[in-house]
Amino acid sequence: MLSNASVDPVSLHLDEKLAHLCGKDSECYIYKVHDRLRWQNEKLYEPEIIAIGPYHHGKDNLQWMEKHKLRYLQLLLKRRNETSVDRYIVAMRDLQERALRCYANSVWLNKDEFVKMMLLDSCFLIELFRKFTITSMRDRNDPLFKIDWILPSIWRDLLLFENQLPFFVLVQLFDMTKVLDPHDNIIDLAIRYCCCVSQYLFYSASPGLEKILYAYNGISTCGVKHFLGLAHQITSFSLSKSVPLTSVIANKKKIWEHIHCAIELHEVGIKFKKSKHNTFFYDVKFKNGVLEIPTFVIHEKIECLFRNVIAYEQHHLKEDIGLKYISDYLTFLCCLINSSQDVSLLRRRGILKNMLGGDEAVVSILNKISTCAFAPRDNFYYSQVFNDVSEYSKQRRNIWTAMLRRNYFSSPWTIISFLGAIMLLLLTLTQTMFSILAYICNRGC
Repeated sequence: MLSNASVDPVSLHLDEKLAHLCGKDSECYIYKVHDRLRWQNEKLYEPEIIAIGPYHHGKDNLQWMEKHKLRYLQLLLKRRNETSVDRYIVAMRDLQERALRCYANSVWLNKDEFVKMMLLDSCFLIELFRKFTITSMRDRNDPLFKIDWILPSIWRDLLLFENQLPFFVLVQLFDMTKVLDPHDNIIDLAIRYCCCVSQYLFYSASPGLEKILYAYNGISTCGVKHFLGLAHQITSFSLSKSVPLTSVIANKKKIWEHIHCAIELHEVGIKFKKSKHNTFFYDVKFKNGVLEIPTFVIHEKIECLFRNVIAYEQHHLKEDIGLKYISDYLTFLCCLINSSQDVSLLRRRGILKNMLGGDEAVVSILNKISTCAFAPRDNFYYSQVFNDVSEYSKQRRNIWTAMLRRNYFSSPWTIISFLGAIMLLLLTLTQTMFSILAYICNRGC
């Protein structure tokens, strides 16, 4: 055994670091956004109105909602005829160490501040979920439900990658404050809220709230990490129902080709059709030369949403085919839209709704978002669609048909001109035939 005096000091230093290295990373699931992404647009990863969790706690611009959290806690105590928060603080202290291990980055709050933050944030979320569904529990003068811009801002902040609280903290407080109402189930309330969040953010048809609630009937709270993770699960629930396991396995190793933009695909005969079924925005289908796409709305919060959900997918869903649907859908959009002409085509077909203004604005925002996502060469949700579209585009018959349609049948005037040319050709051939027949008859006589 070597003594410490004979061991290289660098070895001692490294051995000491290794000895203090624990398995904490395996327990973490709430991270901060990597600087590479944050530098692209820092504001899109930070809350506008409310901080949830320790990363943004205490910021000056969020203090108004801190007072509102206290108000919600006060109303909770009043409703339960309680005068002290002591039993709730005791419960939060019991969860403190476990909750701290969920955060990958350092937390600057001391233990007392962290416990206070846990109670106020979990109380706010639980009461928000309750009041959102059980309208009788709302306070008549609650500004959250009276001022139009507040709820959309809260929705946006609750989906931020860094702005999360472990779900088991919410479950603990919820179980301690249950009320006699058939809807007072935390999963049920959270799903109802998530569905409204999704409809607000995407403005697209969904499979319906009752269908989603039925699909998630009996879901265990143990499988939910935080609100963003639950929202992602709810929005993607139809994938597990509509995509067979054999297709999932096949897509894992399938190499795919990039498709051309919408205008170029249109030129080779591919038609674009708005989906008529109740489905989520990412449920794209291609059959018999028709690309069927659900309606998707581009609005002012879409870049923030895409960036934060993609950050979540990159940290948590590296090996799961079909679950990185936002990242893969962004790749699909960026392939399809290269110019304002592509936007115009999709808009005229009812597939894309532009709430940003000019069509150039859509191209600009997609170019910005595309910098935060990477399309894998395998394990890609749209690999089959892309390959089918590419194969269809290369068939000569489809190219010739599309050229004929574009050059001669693109408008009533070109159709009339084409038919006129055909008639003129037929008349010329007829005249020629009569001339030949007359010549033959004359020679025969």
